[in-house]
Amino acid sequence: MKQSFLKDVITANQEIYKEIQKGVKKNWQLEYNVGAGGDISTGLDLFSESIFIKYLSKYGKIDSEEAGVVGEGENSIIIDPLDGSSNAYTNFPYFGSSVALINKDSLLEVAVVCNFANGDIFYKFANEKLKVGNLNKLDFKDEKLYTNAKIGIFERSYNFSSIVKALDKEGLKYRAPGAIALSLAYAHRVDYVLFMGENIRVYDFAAGLGLCEDLKVSISDNYVIVTHSKDILLRIENIIKEDNR
Repeated sequence: MKQSFLKDVITANQEIYKEIQKGVKKNWQLEYNVGAGGDISTGLDLFSESIFIKYLSKYGKIDSEEAGVVGEGENSIIIDPLDGSSNAYTNFPYFGSSVALINKDSLLEVAVVCNFANGDIFYKFANEKLKVGNLNKLDFKDEKLYTNAKIGIFERSYNFSSIVKALDKEGLKYRAPGAIALSLAYAHRVDYVLFMGENIRVYDFAAGLGLCEDLKVSISDNYVIVTHSKDILLRIENIIKEDNR
């Protein structure tokens, strides 16, 4: 089932990607109700969600950031149909989707994250290597680990000025592109990914963290750290601890 599920996730992403490449439509920018994830759903969110539901509902119940739980079945499919909505509407090239297949035993089987801006797509089966390819050319390869990266990613950094100053003092440079699942997908290419905030939603992290199985991960009530380096992990944890004193 994993292979057929992956094939349908890729097909859904391709369909959405092709439509987005034509340009953002006016009705995609319209705002509707507050979705299950707590944010206002837009036309593009709902369009993307409808495509995933069309292709994936046969595999189990879907838990989407917009509609909540749709359908039924032993498996759960957790999706964020549009990760980085604000980026999409301003044509900032960092937005996509995330999909996680959870089996009846509550174990992650498949994680897929896609970047709709450039077509990058990452997938991982449980206990197997992370693969990366592109929607324009489905030639998947093992993702590389960049241990000499010059930057990290700090999502929601705008709320934590004291942490920003401490990271700068430690020489831990970062960027804040604004799409959590996508940032986790690129975690192997940066020194670290740091998220801070009390609202750690399953829609943002289910697939993204699934891609980081071979990296060092630290999760608390108000932060998530992912990195290839134990030293960097400890340094960031110490910064957060000092800031909380």
